Amino acid sequence: GTFKEIFGKVLEHKKPIKCGYDTKYMKHVFANVGINLAGVSDDVMLESYVLEAHRPHTIEKLAANWLKYELRGEEDLLGKGAKKLSFSKISVENAADFASERVFIVSRLNRLFKKALSDDAKLEKIYRDIEMPLSDVLFKMEQNGVLIDTKLLDQQTVQLNAQAQKLEEKAFEAAGEKFKLSSPKQLGEILFDKMGVVLDGAKPKKTVSGNYSTSEEVLSELAENYPLAKIALEYRTITKLVTTYTEKLPKMVAPKDGRVHTTFEQAVAVTGRLSSTNPNLQNIPIRTEEGRKVREAFIAAPGCKLISADYSQIELRIMAHLSADKRLVEAFKNNEDIHRATAAEVFGKEKDKVTPNDRRIAKVINFGLMYGMSPFGLAKNLGIGRDEAKNYINKFFARFPGVHEYMDSTRALADRQGYVETTFGRRLWLPEIHAGGARRAAAERAAINAPMQGTAADLIKLSMIAVQKWIEEKGLKSKLILQIHDELIMEVPEDEVDLVKENLPKIMDSVTELHVPLIAEVGVGDNWEAAH
Repeated sequence: GTFKEIFGKVLEHKKPIKCGYDTKYMKHVFANVGINLAGVSDDVMLESYVLEAHRPHTIEKLAANWLKYELRGEEDLLGKGAKKLSFSKISVENAADFASERVFIVSRLNRLFKKALSDDAKLEKIYRDIEMPLSDVLFKMEQNGVLIDTKLLDQQTVQLNAQAQKLEEKAFEAAGEKFKLSSPKQLGEILFDKMGVVLDGAKPKKTVSGNYSTSEEVLSELAENYPLAKIALEYRTITKLVTTYTEKLPKMVAPKDGRVHTTFEQAVAVTGRLSSTNPNLQNIPIRTEEGRKVREAFIAAPGCKLISADYSQIELRIMAHLSADKRLVEAFKNNEDIHRATAAEVFGKEKDKVTPNDRRIAKVINFGLMYGMSPFGLAKNLGIGRDEAKNYINKFFARFPGVHEYMDSTRALADRQGYVETTFGRRLWLPEIHAGGARRAAAERAAINAPMQGTAADLIKLSMIAVQKWIEEKGLKSKLILQIHDELIMEVPEDEVDLVKENLPKIMDSVTELHVPLIAEVGVGDNWEAAH
């Protein structure tokens, strides 16, 4: 009989209940042979992620760390490199040995992890109410995929390549000779040897490979004074868009449905956020016109629209919630323009006297503080002196003492216990908090930001679970297709657009009760850029 005839009954029924490792991936494997895997109660990878997000979650590492057992890697069985075999070339006995050893390890790990989670009600809730149900939602989204306009991308490739060529010519002019602009080594030699550019008053040091660093950081610093550095930065941005998206996306379209199926990585980001691979959609730059054009190539299927919803100023709202600062909470409750309200406090003005420049400064302060920005960072960002920046920060803290208190107590808490938590109790470990110097400073900044990023991640995950449940209860044809940062994207048949447009933000706004209202804003369009 076929695989399905032999195993289908066991796999497609809720009983017996099953546990596995990366069960979302297994569901795809089974779906390919027409089997609908059901009854998965535990996933060892997700258990590990909830318990220790900052450590590696490969099955080999888990076996070594928790069971002190050395699990044979795939390479031992299949070889590696050009000689690597596929499983079909391995004898059934050898493959079965390999698999059964892993099954044994998975069941042992599950026993351990279940115990560890049952000792911590908050973590168990994150695992049971967020990560496990989300795994199902993500599986459906990956199966759904998103439609891509490959013709449009091909045109963009041609345009971007032409732009890159122009930049190359400009670079040759600035350098006074032809060289390979895409080579960091040659760029470094021209900038620092030939043109004698100095960084902070000195010739830069060479990296381990014996070349000058032309990292984004270095080039950004030089861009103001040296045209060649600015040209190189633009050139990199454009060529990266071509290689990562406009050229690559058309090659990733699945022949069966003309759609691109990204993989959502559920156990990678330390803060609890999702990331995506093949293609990575989290990295499409939204601040540049070219990046926005790439989003235009993500289109709705015929007879459908794309609907995008994202939380407005989610991290600032969470900051208000976590710090419970009276003034900040009130501003959100009264639905004020938060940057204008902050500016009025910092500059001691009436709200209607706040200038656009005041608001811009307040906005940089608001976002800077969320990331634990120092006076130095703020000064650099605003192009002002360090003393002036310090003065702004002091004024801000004087007007919003709750925020100051939250930051101080969070740093102290991180130092004391080695982790911080989201509103829902997800644990964010900070392994570097007791390190020295810059590493510790970075860990302290992370301690302040992680609860905000992590809580935002929990909220969007709860939203996805709630939206999928609503789709199924109402029997809608609408589908969740993408989740990018704080944004959810659905593909919606035209006759369901009004219903979804009305309900999607409502569902997102009510997944939890914070001290401040949550507001999701929604847009509709024929492509992702138009809907955003």
